[in-house]
Amino acid sequence: MATKSKPSIEKALSAFMEIATNERDHVGALLGMATAYMMMKQTPRARNQLKRIAKMNWNSMDAEDFEKSWLLLADIYIQSGKYDMATELLKKCLQHNQSSCKAYEYMGFIMEKEQSYKDAAMNYEKAWKYGNQSSPTIGYKLAFNYLKAKRYVDAIDISHRVLLSNPNYPKMRKDILDKARALIRV
Repeated sequence: MATKSKPSIEKALSAFMEIATNERDHVGALLGMATAYMMMKQTPRARNQLKRIAKMNWNSMDAEDFEKSWLLLADIYIQSGKYDMATELLKKCLQHNQSSCKAYEYMGFIMEKEQSYKDAAMNYEKAWKYGNQSSPTIGYKLAFNYLKAKRYVDAIDISHRVLLSNPNYPKMRKDILDKARALIRV
């Protein structure tokens, strides 16, 4: 599947289907099927497999596969505007892995869409922390939500950290740093 060529995806899909027929609730096989369907742009089929996983009971043996499937299903829900269903899955994910950077990032995105900038900043803050402060995208979103939440000094601080590692990061200087500085002076 890593080659992203249609024949190899179909071959992998048939292998996952064979595993799933032999062992009905094999989380890894169902996740593999869902991933293959997503790569083939068959989102409804992928969603159905992921819903099957979401209904299963969590176990530590398949913890990583459960997390990946919940995040993938949450992503599908977010894309279709079903934020309440996505939030439920993300909370489930964070209940089992409190350092899931992607889950906090998605939660921040949902809060931002609902114009709850303080909550969005809190979630992006955790994503930034658990992502080892290395993702410039999360840093930008965090600084943006700090700006919206009227935490200008924090927005400037995060902007400096992002620009230190990525000096040419688009829009960071103009959209956040300059605006935050101007708002402090007022």
